[in-house]
Amino acid sequence: DMSQPAQNRPGLATATAKPNQQKFSQQVLSQSAQLQSAQLQAKFADVPQLNVKADIGSKKGQLAQPLFSARQPRKIIRQDEVKQIAPAIEADKAPAASGISPEQQGLVKEIKSMRSMLQEQFACMAWSDMQQRDPKRTRLLRNLVNAGFSTALARQFLDKMPGDADMSWVNQVLTHNLHVATQAEDVVARGGVFALTGPTGVGKTTTTAKLAARAVVRYGADSVALVTTDSYRIGALEQLRIYGKILGVAVHAARDTNDLRVTLSGLKHKRLVLIDTMGMGQRDKRVKEQNGMFDAAGVQRLILLNSTSSGDTLEDVVGMYHGKGVIGCIATKLDEAVTLGAMLDVLVRHKLTLHYVANGQRVPEDLHEVNKAYLLHRAFESSVKPAAFAADDLDIPALMAGQDANGAMRRHSPAGAAHAA
Repeated sequence: DMSQPAQNRPGLATATAKPNQQKFSQQVLSQSAQLQSAQLQAKFADVPQLNVKADIGSKKGQLAQPLFSARQPRKIIRQDEVKQIAPAIEADKAPAASGISPEQQGLVKEIKSMRSMLQEQFACMAWSDMQQRDPKRTRLLRNLVNAGFSTALARQFLDKMPGDADMSWVNQVLTHNLHVATQAEDVVARGGVFALTGPTGVGKTTTTAKLAARAVVRYGADSVALVTTDSYRIGALEQLRIYGKILGVAVHAARDTNDLRVTLSGLKHKRLVLIDTMGMGQRDKRVKEQNGMFDAAGVQRLILLNSTSSGDTLEDVVGMYHGKGVIGCIATKLDEAVTLGAMLDVLVRHKLTLHYVANGQRVPEDLHEVNKAYLLHRAFESSVKPAAFAADDLDIPALMAGQDANGAMRRHSPAGAAHAA
């Protein structure tokens, strides 16, 4: 019964009406010490055999002994006392946030570096052993990596590869997993409203004109309309109007979501409406705004991928431009690309439907339907030729071991664990 006097409450320590300042200071110091110990314990919990201060002692990472002395009577802190102590505890959190000294931080860094080196060494030994036991499998792995495919996809091939597999098996698996638009899915054949999106210089305006030319040949100029949302680049509207004049197609401009809705409502009678968009780097914050504008207007999107880009760049582009309104992609600049493996790798892993490929600037000649056999032939044609950036058999163990070690470090890091979750 809390209404009784403190002296009459059984089991409670006696508290005077006006506690002295010394006892308050002890409470503040005790709370601060407990907070610092908990933070040190959390930071060193995953470091094996690390000797830290005596208050963090047991093998399980628990406190070696209570912070309160056995001789010191435990005091029940009332709510009004907590309010008085709280500011001092909050003020004491600032130095405790740093947690460990610079020497201990350096020790942790060295331990993590040693762990990474050991993981890489063991992985390199494992890959070297596989190379000696199964040189045929190593040769297939080398061809995949030199063609531009990621080590992640190459490792999946190795895990599922039968003992008698050769390059024909690799081509067969890639052919099965590469999604290509059917006649029913073709944007020109089915009609509708489509926006062509992608980074700067990928060929959006030229590809828009190529698709419009195909539609004009099939349905006539009156069934096609062109729209541009690019009000940033100088001459963007004029360039599309030149194409429209050549094809006999009307060209419209839209600046925002409301303007786009009004424009599209006036083009409902058109069989095909193609929207040319402003080129933006994939890390531009306006990419998200543009995707939201097309989603709000109910516009489906095609991502244009530059075949000359590296795998990491293509991965970044797809990650930023992808969304619920994306129905597939168009690969451009095949005539400039030396290897096609990176582009095919991204398509397979993200299960993107490939609608067309472009290999030049001519309108409409340089836009083609997808031929899987040709793409795979182009992809592996360069993998057997000597090149400055090509890996040989001696490089494969170190290359794969480095990827394994980096993957392990990402999985053990807090960011990697959050990403995996």
